[in-house]
Amino acid sequence: MKTSFLKIFTVVALIAFTGCKDKAKEAETTSTEEAAVAEVTAVAYAVNSDQSMIEWKGFKPTGSHNGTISIKEGKLELNDGAIESGNFTIDMNSIVVADIPVEDEGNAKLTGHLKNADFFNVEAFPTASFEVTGIATADGKTMLSGNLTIKEKTNNISFPVTTEVNDNVVTLKSETFSIDRSKWNVEYGSKSFFDNLGDKFINDDMEMKVTVTAEKI
Repeated sequence: MKTSFLKIFTVVALIAFTGCKDKAKEAETTSTEEAAVAEVTAVAYAVNSDQSMIEWKGFKPTGSHNGTISIKEGKLELNDGAIESGNFTIDMNSIVVADIPVEDEGNAKLTGHLKNADFFNVEAFPTASFEVTGIATADGKTMLSGNLTIKEKTNNISFPVTTEVNDNVVTLKSETFSIDRSKWNVEYGSKSFFDNLGDKFINDDMEMKVTVTAEKI
């Protein structure tokens, strides 16, 4: 019995350690900042909504779910291949759950739940937005900062990105990072807002990976 207990404890500890190790770093989050303004010599690129999206992943004690959200419109302004300013609008009605087959009842149930008033409330807040406030280099990485607005709550976040310019197309890709959803008043199942949830809570940290493709105007 003692041997079996030790084996179970070792497996649980290993899973916990692995989960912690693999967790994406939380984006530095601060108060709102002034939007960046590009020089007059900057080149403008319009976001291609068909090739731009946010990949998301949420966690709970029994596992996780993942999917995508579409970026519907926006603009990036570059000088010598470097981003100087920009913004894009996120279509919250486009939330897709990818880890549950579309034909399964659970897919529609989770998608509807994420859109409901107790989570992102897309009827009242059909869009979210990101507005570039600056770009800098830290530890050899390019860090993009911007005001992220969800449910009319705005915080400034910074996360690592790479930018590639080919002919008349620019592609911006972020590393996977996480945000604390409670800072945007996304309350459902959050220990930051509710007590006595037991194992029915949903983690506040939510992973994101941003891909924006834009074409020269």
